[in-house]
Amino acid sequence: MSEFFKIGGWGMFPTAFFGVLLLGVACAYAVKPERRWTPLLLATSLMTLLAGGLGFVTGLMATTLGGAPSADPDHRMLISMVGFGESLANVALALGLCALATLVGMVGAARLATRTRPATA
Repeated sequence: MSEFFKIGGWGMFPTAFFGVLLLGVACAYAVKPERRWTPLLLATSLMTLLAGGLGFVTGLMATTLGGAPSADPDHRMLISMVGFGESLANVALALGLCALATLVGMVGAARLATRTRPATA
C-alpha cells in the first residue's frame, strides 16, 4: 500500500483524507440513517472524486508533460506512458474509496427505506 502511495505522489494524500472522511460519513449514515446525512454524503463523495482528479491532472503535468520533453527522443513515449500510469493511481484510490463508501451507504439507505415504508393494511 505504501508503494501505491509513492507511485501516486502528493495527490494521494488529499484523496485519502477526503475518502476516509467519506467512509466515516457513510458509516454514520449506515448506523443512524437520517435524510440529513445525504447532502454531506454526496458532498464528500464529490470531493473525493475531485481530489483524485486533481491528483491525476497535476501528476500528468509534473511527470508526463514535465519529464518527457527533456528525455531522449527514443524514450519520450515510455516516460509518457509511465507518468500516465502513475497519475492514474490517484483516480484508482478515489474510485475505490467511493465504491466502498457507496456499499456502506447502501446499508443505511436500505434501513431508511424499510423504516419509512408505509404499513399495508
